Amino acid sequence: MGFAKVSGDLPGPKAAEIISAVKKNCYDSTFTYPLVIDGGLGCVIRDSDGNQFLDFTSNIGACPLGYGHHDVMHTLAGMAQNGAHKIAGQDFYCREHAELSEKFLSILPAGFRSFFINSGAEAVENAIKIAYRKRMSQGLPILPGVSCIGAFHGRTLGALSFTFSKPVQKAGFPELPVLRIKFCREDTDPDIDAIGKVLEKNKVAFIISEVIQGEGGYNVASRKFVQNLRMQADAHGVPLILDEVQSGMGRTGKWWAFEHYGVTPDIMSTAKALQVGATAFRADLDPGQQGVLSSTWGGGSRIDLAVGATMIDVIRRDRLLDNATSMGGRLKKGLQELVGKGGVFDVRGICLMVGIE
Repeated sequence: MGFAKVSGDLPGPKAAEIISAVKKNCYDSTFTYPLVIDGGLGCVIRDSDGNQFLDFTSNIGACPLGYGHHDVMHTLAGMAQNGAHKIAGQDFYCREHAELSEKFLSILPAGFRSFFINSGAEAVENAIKIAYRKRMSQGLPILPGVSCIGAFHGRTLGALSFTFSKPVQKAGFPELPVLRIKFCREDTDPDIDAIGKVLEKNKVAFIISEVIQGEGGYNVASRKFVQNLRMQADAHGVPLILDEVQSGMGRTGKWWAFEHYGVTPDIMSTAKALQVGATAFRADLDPGQQGVLSSTWGGGSRIDLAVGATMIDVIRRDRLLDNATSMGGRLKKGLQELVGKGGVFDVRGICLMVGIE
């Protein structure tokens, strides 16, 4: 497909027509850019007028292999020949579910179990359910969860309570109880030990945090901050949920960003690059009773499950964790040369999960 190429004003006439139809017929939720994606190859996406753009976002982390990758296309072609490509995936079994679950568990900490669903927000919802189930089984009432300033955990009603979101997204909606702490980027931050003080004064249901804040600005947690979360969670018998919806699946040079910190969560949420939402958790936190976790009709889409398994295979086969480390170093070095020029004043991130401010 070549490099970026733009002809004329944006959006072009075909794109403008599509955007107009969507705005006329649908609620205008989070659309930010007047971009109508029509196709893509490698790191280049094409709009409906034939303009080409470099995609610096990997479609918000959902395309870790880029566009048109031959292994992904082969998987999709195979599924296109299957007359039952779309099933009620949480009501009926399929081979793709078994295959992805085995491959997914192979990149998780030992002794974990998993549950697949539609999206990252729904994965967070189930993480919250598992944590509440654990605490309520101890005879405790509904307790607050601890979340971070700047956090993003989704916009479904339960997850939204723990998201530090725009007022318009939360105003007028009921919330689960939440206590907030500062997301510390430096070990020397005076609030680095805030979690200990919060847990000394309050009984809580769980702690939930990203390791690298996504929508919050690609803020990287300090090592001491994350280790404090783990230490205090253990000390007070509180489940620690780490949200890897954006940071997971190799972008940081490891399968999971928490691996850089020498900690393991009790519960984890992920999605995007995996193609499906997933909640992973220690086996002893399994709710046991059928029907506790939220299931959805599309949570086991055979196409998404199959592509998710392909993602894991290719990342492992082609040593893309090592590639993310080496290429991420090159990317950050080049971007840091822009600091102080043209309005750029900060570059931050780990490997290929990098933000520019």
